Amino acid sequence: MQSLERGLAVIRAFDGDRRSLTLSDVARAAGLSRASARRFLHTLVELGYVATDGREFTLRPALLELGYAYLSSLTLPDLATPHLEKLSEQVSESSSVAVLDGADIVYVARVATRRIMSATIRVGTRFPAYATSMGRAILAYAEPADLEAYLARTAPSDRLTPLTARTVTDPRELRDALGRVREQGWALVDQELEDGLRSVAAPLRDGTGRVVAAVNVSAPVRRGEIPEILRHLLPPLLKAAAAIEADLARMR
Repeated sequence: MQSLERGLAVIRAFDGDRRSLTLSDVARAAGLSRASARRFLHTLVELGYVATDGREFTLRPALLELGYAYLSSLTLPDLATPHLEKLSEQVSESSSVAVLDGADIVYVARVATRRIMSATIRVGTRFPAYATSMGRAILAYAEPADLEAYLARTAPSDRLTPLTARTVTDPRELRDALGRVREQGWALVDQELEDGLRSVAAPLRDGTGRVVAAVNVSAPVRRGEIPEILRHLLPPLLKAAAAIEADLARMR
């Protein structure tokens, strides 16, 4: 076990700022003697995980296989949760990831900072997609035929069911709203699901570029007007979405 620990310390000596290291650099960063660092480096070179020009050492792409074995075993909730935790801590609001299932979104990951809805939201909770930011972030990128099929199911009388006085109920207005989401790359829902609640969401694409889910941040209206909410919540949200997408791309 001690040898494994020291070998991992040698690998961790390299990072984005220290891509090429001498033997002395590695020994110092890993807290090892030069002789021990040399033994571990030479073993890693033989295994194909480290390259050397005789003076400096660098990590090789083969090392990514170790991380891929971990990533390929993860599900979307596993991948998303660490990013949601970081996002929620940064903005001090609840964040979630949901997928589209029929006419609803289904929460598959969530980090809650406090309860801001009358209904308790947990993994497995469902809401009508048309009235949620995550639903719109997904529907905006649906194929036209799929979107029309969705509207036919949810608005058979050419009217969507209102959940609050602000809910968009006209399918034509919903189509316009989805068009804006496609143009700007994110969705905002202002008290359409529940009074007093605003939510901002971004789509999540897999390694093929297909939108498979969405990530959001929810905030009470007392946090401020919409421009202020977007200024504080949107940049961290988009950064979290990009990080989740990067992990999804590695799963291909």
